[in-house]
Amino acid sequence: MIFEELDQKMRIYEQSVDQCILPELYMVARIDGRSFTRLTKEICRFEAPFDVRFRDMMVETVKALMDCGFRVVYGYTQSDEISLLFSPDENTFARKIRKYKSIRAGTASAAFSLQLGQTGVFDCRMIPLPTVETVRDYFLWRQEDAARNALNSHCYWLLRKEGKTVAEATKMLEGQSVAFKNELLFQRGINFDKLSNWQKRGTGVCRRQVEKEGFNPVTGETVTALRNSLAADYELPIRKAYGDFIERLITEQD
Repeated sequence: MIFEELDQKMRIYEQSVDQCILPELYMVARIDGRSFTRLTKEICRFEAPFDVRFRDMMVETVKALMDCGFRVVYGYTQSDEISLLFSPDENTFARKIRKYKSIRAGTASAAFSLQLGQTGVFDCRMIPLPTVETVRDYFLWRQEDAARNALNSHCYWLLRKEGKTVAEATKMLEGQSVAFKNELLFQRGINFDKLSNWQKRGTGVCRRQVEKEGFNPVTGETVTALRNSLAADYELPIRKAYGDFIERLITEQD
């Protein structure tokens, strides 16, 4: 069988499960760490419940994902997950889901592993969203998830440090209200509201114009120019203000 015939025959199988995100739908990718609890707490022994070193690795991974050939207008990370908002007119690879998922997961895994010095693996899912409102709600949802995770994590690890077993700490918190958990921390000298905002709200990454010095070889002078740079925001707004921020990011791209 000549190559052209074989190629035509096998392409049918290769593309049989291809799916594309339809035009005019907004695209978000969510990238999650695989078995990161064991990696961060047992193997690498990062500080629990939060470690600035781990946060910074995740932020640098977001930046790598935003700078590898796709038009990503916003990145968000909390815990071991990352969400990426693509430009509304992004059309690389004709929006084939398998391409976006494989490249996102591979890039995240490589960028994080290089920083960590050992293997860290991520998976990826692509999420099509029909309206600006649903994009807004998606990021509000992930930020609310960050707040819930932060409260649970602080309570759980405080109990563990007091000598409770995994089962005991889990049972003490199971089904308890937000008020109960806040009070549990408060009785031990921790005001959850005053903890670092990046722990409770996550961290955002977007492009900002910054002034950078350069050299003009013609005139021999030092000049200042505006350049786009990826910057992390550790003090994100919350609730409506955060939703409005996400909406502005989208409308500025339209």
